[in-house]
Amino acid sequence: MLSASLYERGEALALVAAEAERARAGTGRLVLLRGATGTGRSALLEAATEQAEAHGMRVLRVRCSPQRGVVTDAHLPVIEQLLSPVRKLTVPAQRCPPPDANDVPADVQPAARLWRLLCAYAAEAPVLVTVDDVHLADENSRCWLIEAARRVDRLPILLLVTERSQYDVEPPSAGLVHTLSPTLVRTHTLAPLSLGAATALVRSAVGDAPEYSQRWVADCVRAGAGNPLLLRALLEDLNATTGAPAALPQTCAALYPGAYPAAVSWWLDCAGASTAEAARVFAVLEELPQGPDVELFTETTGADPCRVGGWLTAMTRLGLLRDDADGRPRYAHPLLRDAVLTGWPAADRQAAHRAAAEAMLRRGDPTETVAGQLLRSGPVDEVWATDALLDAATGAVRDDRRDDAVVLLRRALAEPMSAGRRAEVLTELGSLEFAAVRSSAGIPRLTEAMRVQGLPQYRVQAAVALGTALARRGEARAAVTLLRNLDGQLTDHPDLLHTVQTASALLSDHDQTIREEIYRWLRDTAEHSPQALGPAGRALLVRYEATAGLTSADAAMKQVRALLAEPAGPLAEPFLLGTAAAVAQWADELDEAERLTDRGLTGQRPTLLHPMHEALLNVRADIAAARGDYGQLLSDPESWRKGEGAGGGDGFRWEESPAEPAPGTNTGTGTGTGTGTGPTNADAHILLALVETGRLDEAGRLADAFDLREAHDSWELNRFLYARGVVRAASGDPAGALGDFLECGRRQSARDVLSPVVTPWRAAAAQCQLDLGHPREALALAEEELRLARVWNTPRLVGRSLRVLGTATGSRHGLDLTDEAVRVLREASVETELIPALIARGHQLLASGERTRARKSLREATERAERLGAVRLRTTAEEALREGGARRTATTLTASERRIAQLAAGGRTNTEIAELLHVARRTVETHLTSAYRKLGIRRRGELTGVLGRVPDSRSSG
Repeated sequence: MLSASLYERGEALALVAAEAERARAGTGRLVLLRGATGTGRSALLEAATEQAEAHGMRVLRVRCSPQRGVVTDAHLPVIEQLLSPVRKLTVPAQRCPPPDANDVPADVQPAARLWRLLCAYAAEAPVLVTVDDVHLADENSRCWLIEAARRVDRLPILLLVTERSQYDVEPPSAGLVHTLSPTLVRTHTLAPLSLGAATALVRSAVGDAPEYSQRWVADCVRAGAGNPLLLRALLEDLNATTGAPAALPQTCAALYPGAYPAAVSWWLDCAGASTAEAARVFAVLEELPQGPDVELFTETTGADPCRVGGWLTAMTRLGLLRDDADGRPRYAHPLLRDAVLTGWPAADRQAAHRAAAEAMLRRGDPTETVAGQLLRSGPVDEVWATDALLDAATGAVRDDRRDDAVVLLRRALAEPMSAGRRAEVLTELGSLEFAAVRSSAGIPRLTEAMRVQGLPQYRVQAAVALGTALARRGEARAAVTLLRNLDGQLTDHPDLLHTVQTASALLSDHDQTIREEIYRWLRDTAEHSPQALGPAGRALLVRYEATAGLTSADAAMKQVRALLAEPAGPLAEPFLLGTAAAVAQWADELDEAERLTDRGLTGQRPTLLHPMHEALLNVRADIAAARGDYGQLLSDPESWRKGEGAGGGDGFRWEESPAEPAPGTNTGTGTGTGTGTGPTNADAHILLALVETGRLDEAGRLADAFDLREAHDSWELNRFLYARGVVRAASGDPAGALGDFLECGRRQSARDVLSPVVTPWRAAAAQCQLDLGHPREALALAEEELRLARVWNTPRLVGRSLRVLGTATGSRHGLDLTDEAVRVLREASVETELIPALIARGHQLLASGERTRARKSLREATERAERLGAVRLRTTAEEALREGGARRTATTLTASERRIAQLAAGGRTNTEIAELLHVARRTVETHLTSAYRKLGIRRRGELTGVLGRVPDSRSSG
């Protein structure tokens, strides 16, 4: 029987059965079954019909629809359809009591005729009249049924009617029985299925097989919202799949044949246009991270707030919505929400997002949230949308969400903005696409920015960005040509002309031939009309003279400080600051260089491609290297490039660290912000820092990862060649190292970069020549290095050159030179060069038999290297001490090493130790590596057994 498949409808069936029995006895009544869409009104009607027929009742039935009454001229279309089966029957009409004149409906003839027909039909046997979805019936037919309800108590007729009863956003029309006395009608409301009944319905379809977990069944119940229609449609789709079920899908795309989304769509259609729109808007707003709230929902729909609040309450009671942990209503399951949105026209959905964006803006929501809605809407064609999108893009850049910024800027271009603003947006977007998407992506966008008609500064800004992009791709000549083609357009704008000239000079560093041409022009111009260059251009000439070995540090700093005092336009200032910072760093004015770097980076928009942005970041790395801040250099490159330092990152990871194995890889594309065309200055610094911190194997792997045959010609390639030479020298390959140093020198000399201020390749090559047994060649290199160092005349360069020359010279004179190097470097506190000088002096003193002085020098080197974290230099000094007969101290742990080793022995991970001690993870790994070496162990598990037998530095002192 049909009634066997109904859940929790026994009370309704009992009511109908009782009224049917009463009708069969000659006293009819109207029974109204009310309920929300999908609660089973029609199924219950069918079950009641089945019962009535089983008891010998005749059945007349009709199902109403919105189309009835439109396709026919009948005055009572629903009643005509209802009684059509008996129209041809010959029934004695006189057996039906004629209605009184006052009781006849307005149009007497058709209404009375149909009433007599029904009465005559019921005279032969009791009749069950069923009208499904009476709320869709025409008004005349509804009036006829109301009048019939007033009379059936004298006839064997049971009127069984179903009516949709659901709270909608649009106020509904009055129900069928609102004018009838309660004694004339029995009403029963069908509630959604309880949890138990809904679960039983699902289990009846899938059985108790273990692959259908309780959670899967519970998800089905939630997606069905206790609604029999939706539940059965969902089960139909799920049963059409094969194999054991996985988790319930989140989207309707995974359902076949699509009965469930079709059922939800029908549910929405039944609710009316206003409610359907509200349901879909609510589904749209649920995409917000915090979910929708009633105020925003109401403003977006534009509906009566009271009706909206009531609808939310009603939907929650029906089970379609559920309160989340914060008490906010959401759809009971993501699949239900997706079904609500399925089939909604894109234009309507976009309009809802726009309305939500406007509502958010009016109430002062963050622009990021407003922009999130605008991304899903079509073009608004309003300035407020432009402002919101651009403001959100700025926030995304600030939070380092550059992919998000790209999306926001692309969307902003669809909104109105001035020509200048459009050029700025195109420039920023092109810069971001070049850096964050792919190198070729931003070029067309930057080209478009140059073509926008507007003020020349926007065109210059776009040209500088495009030139920077081209240079990074190895197209330096195209970059310089692009910029120089602007000269004729900027004759009335000298500041902008200076900016273009300076940018051309800086970008020419990517190509040796172009660099020669540009700097020849700069020198000629400076000689005849220096003011034509502007402060930034003249600062570049100071930088050129510094690298060419033509000026001293004092003279250069005097010049750049004077240039910094001159006024510079906003586009030219970054060039001036960056160039001055580089000269200050070379001059060992590190604090001043840092201030200039920070000032330059603060004034720049990091999203715009600009040659000086990279230059400033490189100066920052150079400063860290000059200070021996290896932890900063080995921290996350993006972190130190933003100035965050090493304190918060896990550090550079090339392979498993010996302290705590963890997988790591490297793609060989560099760690800087280039486009994968070769190693960067950042890569060179990482190599040097890895060597100095004793991670030689990692340095070797990183150095070998680059195929320099594919690298573009640039100063960064020269810097990397020097760094790779240092790796090879430290690895015991002086011949390979010498090749790298000499190639670096050849390339730099071809660029007129002769001073060791950039890379001390001669000093490094001299040491390799000594290791290879070529003292004469070593001496020549060392002497030339000292000559050029004395031109620049900073303690760092002079001290280093004296140390190398002393080593190459040997004998007492060589020791005197090394002594002088120690003195110069100690007075200037140049720690990174003082330690090698102390070691070199120790070696020379040992060679001359002065062991006491040698050990003192070497012990000082060991202590300084320990404080600096220079593992390689400390190891070298300790080995020299042992060679000099000093008491072995390698097994003496420093306080930091012991503390970290104890924490590691106690089971702490490197990350946990770093957080506990407020140091970088790289620092922890460096100390543990040193402790392992001193203790003669290889694994973490061996720490506990050896720590108690080893003194720390305080107890051995």
